[in-house]
Amino acid sequence: MDTRISAFLGLPSHSSNPHPQSLTDFTSLFTHLTTTLISSPNPNPKSNSHLSFASTSLKPQKAKPQKALLKSLSDLERALIGAAGGGIAGAFTYVCLLPLDTIKTKLQTKGASQIYANTFDAIAKTFQEKGILGFYSGVSAVIVGSTASSAVYFGTCELGKSVLSKLDQYPSVLVPPTAGAMGNIVSSAIMVPKELITQRMQAGAKGRSWEVLLRILEKDGVLGLYAGYSATLLRNLPAGVLSYSSFEYLKAAVLRRTGKAHLEPVQSVCCGALAGAISASITTPLDVVKTRLMTQLHGGEAVNKVAAAMYSGVAATVKQILKEEGWVGLSRGMGPRVVHSACFSALGYFAFETARLAVLQQYLKRKELPEVSVAPT
Repeated sequence: MDTRISAFLGLPSHSSNPHPQSLTDFTSLFTHLTTTLISSPNPNPKSNSHLSFASTSLKPQKAKPQKALLKSLSDLERALIGAAGGGIAGAFTYVCLLPLDTIKTKLQTKGASQIYANTFDAIAKTFQEKGILGFYSGVSAVIVGSTASSAVYFGTCELGKSVLSKLDQYPSVLVPPTAGAMGNIVSSAIMVPKELITQRMQAGAKGRSWEVLLRILEKDGVLGLYAGYSATLLRNLPAGVLSYSSFEYLKAAVLRRTGKAHLEPVQSVCCGALAGAISASITTPLDVVKTRLMTQLHGGEAVNKVAAAMYSGVAATVKQILKEEGWVGLSRGMGPRVVHSACFSALGYFAFETARLAVLQQYLKRKELPEVSVAPT
């Protein structure tokens, strides 16, 4: 028995030691045991022969190489991973929440106060006129446009965040809002035509998405696809900065508190919903102006004449809204917009974080395989 214990602890046994009394001294025994456990390196960290409870520290030991591999990602790799996750997340969330966006657009169009008493009245009348399909007007344009614009948006955000974080003199607190602004400026070039076609169909334009597109090109040319572009940037820049930076700040706070490397699904949903609600509530007036500029229709296109209104620019639109409807006109559709933005951000950031994490895990696993194969045994 003593022989087995001595062998397990790395001590010389009584049978192998001609002077057993040298180990009976407690001081020499303690010194020898301490030297064996601390001074002697273990050539194989995966098989701890000295301490069996050391297996509980396997996870922290694996986290270090994963963090190192994560830091080794290039800026282009981070951008491509973000673009892939963003495209999937954008298409999924835009299609799921298109009914809310449809009601919001109907409430913000010219003369909506004369047609709809409130949000529930708009929902009821839309269902009575066109059924369920009435809530999905322009869905084809949404799928194509949202996938492309979301991929460009998140890809640009991840690229900007990766590049700016490497600049020592750039304040870290400004990295998320700057990256969000960069993503919005680039992605708006794709998102504006998509929103233009979708919102004109939601406001009552006749035909399908491609027919609306052809009529816009025929009457207004390519520049007609960017009606309300300045208003869109005016809305999207602060909205994007508020939403993206709020999510990043909330994410950093949660990760700092939990000590984990990534958010749990529930945490992603909560952080995204809160960030979206904050952004939408503050930028609703800008969204009203953008919607009025995008939904102005020619006489032959409009189903109802109250929607056929013409505006000359952002400033003129604001003045006309204040003159005809007062300050209340700039807050129309805030309820559906806040709900839509909160739900969209919750689903969007959840889908984005999930897709990005899945790609990262596969990348780290492939990177770890060569290291494991050459590890000493």
